[in-house]
Amino acid sequence: MAAPVDDMFSLCVDPCKVTSSVEVRFIDNVKGKGLFAKRSFKKGETIFVERPVVSAQFLWNSLYKYKACEYCLRALETAEENARRLSGNPALSLPHPELCRVRPELHQACPQCQVMYCSSECRQAAADQYHRVLCLGPSEDDPDHPINKLKDAWRSVHYPPETSSIMLMIKMVAVVKQAKDKAHWQKLFSHFCSRTANEEEEIAHKLLGEQFRGQLGLLHSLFRAALYDDHLSRWFVPEGFRSLFALVGTNGQGIGTSSLSQWVHACDALELPDQQREQLDSFIDQLYKDIDKETGEFLNCEGSGLYLLQSSCNHSCIPNAEASFPDSNFLLHLNALSDISPGQEICISYLDFCQRDRSRHSRHKILRENYLFVCSCSKCVSQMDEPDVTSEEEEEGEAEGETEGDEMEDEMTDV
Repeated sequence: MAAPVDDMFSLCVDPCKVTSSVEVRFIDNVKGKGLFAKRSFKKGETIFVERPVVSAQFLWNSLYKYKACEYCLRALETAEENARRLSGNPALSLPHPELCRVRPELHQACPQCQVMYCSSECRQAAADQYHRVLCLGPSEDDPDHPINKLKDAWRSVHYPPETSSIMLMIKMVAVVKQAKDKAHWQKLFSHFCSRTANEEEEIAHKLLGEQFRGQLGLLHSLFRAALYDDHLSRWFVPEGFRSLFALVGTNGQGIGTSSLSQWVHACDALELPDQQREQLDSFIDQLYKDIDKETGEFLNCEGSGLYLLQSSCNHSCIPNAEASFPDSNFLLHLNALSDISPGQEICISYLDFCQRDRSRHSRHKILRENYLFVCSCSKCVSQMDEPDVTSEEEEEGEAEGETEGDEMEDEMTDV
């Protein structure tokens, strides 16, 4: 397995800095940069493991009691506690509780504000990087604190399902404010994808809806009141705030962690007699049905992070790599979906699995609206002669065709 990219800071100073396995290259003025393999990778192989520069739990997710480590987003509930809450059954007992990897005895709270961490290491890492600036002490739950006002304003304009978080912007500011070498960190953040003014407005519109200009103005005002710093004055003018907003909206990678999911995977790996296996599988199937009825699809601790290498990956509708979070924390594993040759570009899909199977026109519509580009991957090029209709229009057309066919059949029968 590939080792984590721990030399994050030297990697970030130079956007073309390489690891032993991959390198970032400039492609052209349209695609910008891309990530390329320096050696061959076999299907299923881990290409790299990367820590985020900053990460944060989504604010609604946190408000709804999805308990996660403030630093690494590891779930803090045991699998059994998680299953009880999600299923609405406080008496539920999970078989094989020893398979749960959550260790409550290691959890630590910030002594000033009581924010929780999964370990002393995470608490110290947060304190060293940004938490000394963001610790609210006894004001942690004070709705009138400027940072809490900003969080509440964000929740009021960006409802679940959440796709981004103003917390990433808050932490970016805190990291720079707390750092000794402020210019170093500002240069680091500048390596993430930037946009034109018109594109930034489109991203804001997508995240905030029709009233985005007024909402963006409110968020900017609260952001400035809560965090202003002379070293970052360009981030606090309206244009700079919009750019920061677009950076997070474009580059943020979703993160999902779950102690219950880890427990289920561990159960799947158990070697059991057939009858016990059937009983365990039946228990898990029923548990997920109960959770679906009680909670719906929101099962994980969810957040987002900024990853330097991963954000260098361009999109393809037939990707050769995929990001995952098997450690159930913020460590991103990029795995090969097919064999990759030295010098080949490593591409991920910005679309989910179902969206990838939709028509070329549908895929382009989603990518234009969310990422502001037109895909020219080999799959899209091969489908250039397809009609310019979305998958929904295709389905409606097929349905209309079936209706017309039925009517013709009826007419013929009448004759």
